[in-house]
Amino acid sequence: MSKSPGHQKWPDHQVREEPLREPMEVEVEGVVVASSADVIKVVEDKSPVRYYFPRTDVRTDKLKRSQTTTECPFKGTASYYSLNVGERQLADAIWSYEDPYDEHQALKGRMAFYDDRLPEIHVRPKS
Repeated sequence: MSKSPGHQKWPDHQVREEPLREPMEVEVEGVVVASSADVIKVVEDKSPVRYYFPRTDVRTDKLKRSQTTTECPFKGTASYYSLNVGERQLADAIWSYEDPYDEHQALKGRMAFYDDRLPEIHVRPKS
């Protein structure tokens, strides 16, 4: 893509990517919707910790792409997905940077979950 305008404008802002060594999973109402040993933990100034799972380790059969997008000046444009579990649909519960800025190419092809906004979503080490 290109260099992040956010990192150029605010060089002190930290977005740290840490590959995890332990398997992680995401559970929603008793259903595991993601499970992986290849998760990247993202620690960003003034933001909650996020866990990015490879798309191949997410139950994409439970997802429906929405029309929502947002722009992060550090990571790029995020596309959103609604999560369908049982009779429930959790709108825009998941996002993905499909073409992130150069500094965050490790997030390409990965998905993160709004576990801080939606109490039904639990991201945790796999037991």
